[in-house]
Amino acid sequence: MAGKRRKGGLQEARERWERDILAPVMSKSRERRPRFESTSGEEVRRLYTPEDLGSFDYLRDAGFPGEFPFTRGVQPTMFRGRLWTMRQYAGFGDAKESNRRYRYLLDNGQTGLSVAFDLPTQMGYDSDAPMSFGEVGKVGVAIDSLEDMELLFHRIPLGMVSTSMTINSTAAILLAMYIAVGEKQGVAAAALNGTLQNDILKEYIARGTYIFPPAPSMRIITDIFAFCKDAVPRWNTISISGYHIREAGSTAAQEVAFTLANGIAYVQAAIDAGMSVDSFASRLAFFFNAHNNFLEEVAKFRAARRLWAGIMRDRFGAKDPRSWMLRFHTQTAGSSLTAQQPDNNIVRVTIQALSAVLGGTQSLHTNSRDEALSLPTEASVRIALRTQQLIAHESGVADTIDPLGGSWCVEALTTGIEREAREYIARIDRMGGVIPAVDSGYIQKEIQDAAYRYQLQVERKEQVVVGVNDFVAQEGKPGNLLKVDPRVEKDQRKRLAALRKRRDGAAVRAALGKIESACRGKVNVMGPILSAVRAYATLGEISDVMRSVFGTHRGKATV
Repeated sequence: MAGKRRKGGLQEARERWERDILAPVMSKSRERRPRFESTSGEEVRRLYTPEDLGSFDYLRDAGFPGEFPFTRGVQPTMFRGRLWTMRQYAGFGDAKESNRRYRYLLDNGQTGLSVAFDLPTQMGYDSDAPMSFGEVGKVGVAIDSLEDMELLFHRIPLGMVSTSMTINSTAAILLAMYIAVGEKQGVAAAALNGTLQNDILKEYIARGTYIFPPAPSMRIITDIFAFCKDAVPRWNTISISGYHIREAGSTAAQEVAFTLANGIAYVQAAIDAGMSVDSFASRLAFFFNAHNNFLEEVAKFRAARRLWAGIMRDRFGAKDPRSWMLRFHTQTAGSSLTAQQPDNNIVRVTIQALSAVLGGTQSLHTNSRDEALSLPTEASVRIALRTQQLIAHESGVADTIDPLGGSWCVEALTTGIEREAREYIARIDRMGGVIPAVDSGYIQKEIQDAAYRYQLQVERKEQVVVGVNDFVAQEGKPGNLLKVDPRVEKDQRKRLAALRKRRDGAAVRAALGKIESACRGKVNVMGPILSAVRAYATLGEISDVMRSVFGTHRGKATV
């Protein structure tokens, strides 16, 4: 009865406030917009009170950090115990140049590595392949063989750092190279710590760097799961990525829904391959975007954790609490950066990074101010890293756990995103899962429609982009932008030719033959790939063998 009286009293008090305080002001001055919305199209209310939480139950819906449903964080102490990993994404040119950038970042306080690979490496082509012309080293580092990987991690002890590798179609090959470098440094595979993106489904949805059709691609992924479970137990075998889905134009709720739907597909594929859910689920990781709508982004991270915990416990019957945890890396929104007034990007990145920290991220990359114009310079990278360090050590937000938890607004937004994401996942389930939903073009069209709506808002100035459609200033193009030396491609081809001459050709051919046999049969492909890498077979040679067996995927156009 007391609760009902309090609720009734609050409702009466709100009605009085709206009538006596709000209405006179509204009669004289309108609000800035007739309707305020989140990126997901949900109405953002003028004011949130306990009434807006509906049937919210603290223990059921929020709970305590480190236990189900993990809304408030996956660790009991969160950043009071250990700060998030500051993991700046980097890589360009050749392995030597990228190694210099990694050591520069580590010297400036970075606490983990994140490797960007060039487009040929992502697509399974060597630097001397015709398809690679003009692309070698441009958007990431060129890696053709174990020799390049050795140079990339020269003087970087793999037993003392964790490394994230943003690679998908050729993930098995790059993981094998990393293991082989560790061996050469005297670091056992079991001691290696890091994350492989290895998320092919989002490539079909939003990015396009796929090679093989879905079925063999999923087989390779589950082979990686099984191999790492025994041989590389500290390795996160997949980073299920919503980042690129958001970069393609999705809303926050779509980012959560489509990412977790992909996660469901990977878990089911591993179970279908004969693995028990608790044998691999604790090594699944996620990768999200931190966008501009600050409160919605904080709510998004909290909603994703709560939703995934329920999926793993209730849908898949996972028993180990570690299997219920959604651990994630965050990158600030590249698509939000502007070439106009690039210093504004420092502020955008700070807001986005703060949302990731308040949302409980496990690691974070902050974009650089000049990335809408070029690969970032060292000065810009340092500012981006210092942004994280300032948040960590000067803002105070890392001193208490989930400081926005209990905010009537944030809790309501969290519930709203979770509800919308559940509806999307249920729709995808009715279609038969993610692969049929992708084949039909449904997911791609949902993202395209959201991107179109946002662009219309920008063009109508319903959404202000500072420096682009308002507050415009005439500025010259910044100087000292980073440019990849065109000699990189020529030099990379020379080094590759020299490697082919001095390696044991017979050993390479034998190793490639074993990969072909494994692909045609049911043998885990990771062992043969690792043997081929040790023999200095190139990434392109290994990929070509796999193409010959698996074929290549041709994506469908969507409208």
